Amino acid sequence: MIQTGPRTPAEASVTAPRVVRGGYWAGVLRRMGRDRVAMASAAVLALIVLGALLAPWVVPADPYKASMLRRLLPIGSTGYLLGSDELGRDMLSRLIYGGRLSLLMGVLPVGLAFVIGTTVGLIAGYVGGRTNMLVMRTLDIFYAFPSVLLAVAVAGALGPGMSNSLIALTLVFVPQVVRVAESVTTQVRRLDYVDAARLSGAGVLSIIRVHVMPNVLGPVFVYATGLVSVSMILASGLSFLGLGVRPPEPEWGLMLNTLRSAIYLNPGVAALPGVMIFITSMAFNLLADGARSAMDLRR
Repeated sequence: MIQTGPRTPAEASVTAPRVVRGGYWAGVLRRMGRDRVAMASAAVLALIVLGALLAPWVVPADPYKASMLRRLLPIGSTGYLLGSDELGRDMLSRLIYGGRLSLLMGVLPVGLAFVIGTTVGLIAGYVGGRTNMLVMRTLDIFYAFPSVLLAVAVAGALGPGMSNSLIALTLVFVPQVVRVAESVTTQVRRLDYVDAARLSGAGVLSIIRVHVMPNVLGPVFVYATGLVSVSMILASGLSFLGLGVRPPEPEWGLMLNTLRSAIYLNPGVAALPGVMIFITSMAFNLLADGARSAMDLRR
């Protein structure tokens, strides 16, 4: 029987196909755009990154210029909006410049770990068998040590300095990224379209590049985004202990160390680097949570 009259909304919802515009990643961006917390976090990060990039043109004073007559000025002092540090240097300028090294120490180790860990995880997850067992059991050794202890041990063995801190943090995060990449790859390689590509005669590298990698990079990237805040905190801890960035370079963890003697004299100024670390770390965490929720199709 052919129905000529108008259909009810219930009938239309059952029979009419759903039109999805833009594909999966466009949908992820739309869902993130509706997440106010994620967008606010992205705006905060954009402001911090923009300030770090434009630091030479936006800072009100030379961040390296000291004045022993203006030591530890309180917040709101004339010409020193956020006060001055233990050597009389402008805190606002040093905080803006400090964002450069702090963001670099947060993003670069995670980026290196993302590239190395994803590659190793893809190989281990797709090949499986003894290769998988050898890789994963080797990386389990790193899980015997807490991240903080491992970073301090490696940085202490290599010696103080920014480059050695980057190496130490990268070694901390590679095993974590490998585990996530290997887990996702193991799930993806069992799907029907991967079996179909294998039976059609496609090579291993072609299957990994075309069918496996695009489905692995998204979850691993979201996980790695959440590690940026951890990397910033660990890098700040290394600088605080004297194993990271060396004076007189402005870096939030190092600034906390040099200002600790002023905590009772001017606690507001001494706490400013810690506040910046907290705000930036929270922004990265909330943005990663928003991306993870946007990628969940069950929501």
